[in-house]
Amino acid sequence: MKHSPVVLLLLAALLHAADSSDKTPVPKDLQGIGIDQHLNAQVPLNAQFLDESGRTVRLGDYLGQRPAILALVYYRCTMLCSYILSGVVSGLRPLSLHPGSDFDVIAISIDPSDRPADAKDQQAHYSRAYSAKAGGAGWHFLTGDEKNIRLVADAVGFHYRYDPKTNMFLHAAGIMVLTPQGKAARYFYGVEFAPKDLELGLVEASANRIGSPADQILLYCYHYDPATGKYGAAVMNLLRVAAGGVLAALAISLFILWRRDLRRDRLIVHG
Repeated sequence: MKHSPVVLLLLAALLHAADSSDKTPVPKDLQGIGIDQHLNAQVPLNAQFLDESGRTVRLGDYLGQRPAILALVYYRCTMLCSYILSGVVSGLRPLSLHPGSDFDVIAISIDPSDRPADAKDQQAHYSRAYSAKAGGAGWHFLTGDEKNIRLVADAVGFHYRYDPKTNMFLHAAGIMVLTPQGKAARYFYGVEFAPKDLELGLVEASANRIGSPADQILLYCYHYDPATGKYGAAVMNLLRVAAGGVLAALAISLFILWRRDLRRDRLIVHG
């Protein structure tokens, strides 16, 4: 049966959202397409691209101070890529963390024919979708040649292919969170990204330099599952927190009782 390009792209989006133990056969047209997690892999900081204004930049120009969300998409794609970027926007809106101050969003086109004008349109569209007041700070849309695109894609395990029959790029759906040093810290699959997952991923990638005390508690209670690309409740950690709370409450209660008994004994002695 011949699959339509849209069906193929949606299948690619789901390939790596499933558990790694799933042995569902991969359609022939999608073989070799997917995302392999290269946790702690270094992205090429010297890889060169053009920014939205056509200025030559290095990937490392957007790293060094803050963690970043990396999205490998292409700008004339009106289906899967737009869903991915819209999912990033929707996942970031509820957060107390903000692009440009706490983290950056870096989109790199996998299509060498995309131009800075295309990137500028994308930056304006998605930064406005995030906040009409915030402006484009922290939102970076880059274009480049095949060599530099492949350097980044290979580093983070992003496997894609151009299909001349449909004039489309076949790729899976997902994003990566990079540390300020440019190392792949977390992978999230699909086209919808839970705010909790994005926030915890960014906080962890920053080595806890951003986020609130509540975020630190959540990090203790949740752990990242590489198989699903999501954070799940860490039951043992939750039990430890609960047990610690019970012990603390018990210690406080015993201290209060001890002070009360001591005060009573003193009144008896002096009475």
